Amino acid sequence: MTTVGEFMTTRLVTMDGDDTLTAAAQEMRDMAIGDVVVTDGDNVVGIVTDRDITVRAVAENKDPNTTRLNEITSKDVITVSQYDDAVAAADLMRTYAVRRLPVVEDGRLIGLVSMGDLAVEREPQSVLADISADDPNN
Repeated sequence: MTTVGEFMTTRLVTMDGDDTLTAAAQEMRDMAIGDVVVTDGDNVVGIVTDRDITVRAVAENKDPNTTRLNEITSKDVITVSQYDDAVAAADLMRTYAVRRLPVVEDGRLIGLVSMGDLAVEREPQSVLADISADDPNN
């Protein structure tokens, strides 16, 4: 059995729900990532992606300089353990139609597993794995 912990990403960027969308977008740009994990202390509140900012805020004419992350964050966060089976994590993503799952231990965020991570691990010859394994082009 391959576990989530064997290939999860530990290079995480967390932000508070009161941070602005502009601050999150700047973090994503500076760190060459597509998401930030929204936390309240040690608790994972949600994940905001570059797509969330575009679709849930900018497309709705929300001001990214004043709109807070907690205004666009999905509240029902599905998490996994580093010891969970990778196939089970993929099933969760499929069931809940999410592309990323926070990895927690004793309620504390320790990593993130994405659909791309799973593709690289489980189907290395797939197009998604090829794209996910490549360096960012931005």
